[in-house]
Amino acid sequence: MPAVVLYYSTFQGSYFRFCERDAFSSLRLTRNSDLKRINGFCNKPQESPKPPTHIYSHRVPLHKPTDWEKKILIWSGRFKKEDEIPETVSFEMLDAAKNKVRVKISYVMIALTVAGCIFMVIEGKKGAKRHESLTSLNLEKKARLREEAAVKAKTE
Repeated sequence: MPAVVLYYSTFQGSYFRFCERDAFSSLRLTRNSDLKRINGFCNKPQESPKPPTHIYSHRVPLHKPTDWEKKILIWSGRFKKEDEIPETVSFEMLDAAKNKVRVKISYVMIALTVAGCIFMVIEGKKGAKRHESLTSLNLEKKARLREEAAVKAKTE
């Protein structure tokens, strides 16, 4: 049963009838999700995508390492000597070597920090035995600067 909508026009005094197939066809089509007909586009058959012009091989892209990257590969333990390093290496191998070197450097930095802290604790304890403190050192320095300023004032 088609839905009929009536409009009253006061200018002409007559009724206009619009059937669903005429006025509301776009609404009917949106319900059916046929958007190409709503916009008035012609329905061309979809063209299949063109096959790629080049054939993709599953090879890993290679990179020629610089002298610095060769040193990193040696430091990471991947190769023993520079002669063993191939002419081209994969980016994954280079990234893994860089990460290994970063970890080694961070371990060295941690060890140096701990050693520095231990050294400062030992030096602080030695200074405490000699009754040295920052306060006493500052007071001595200020007293010496006052004396120098007084001597300078007398000579001028």
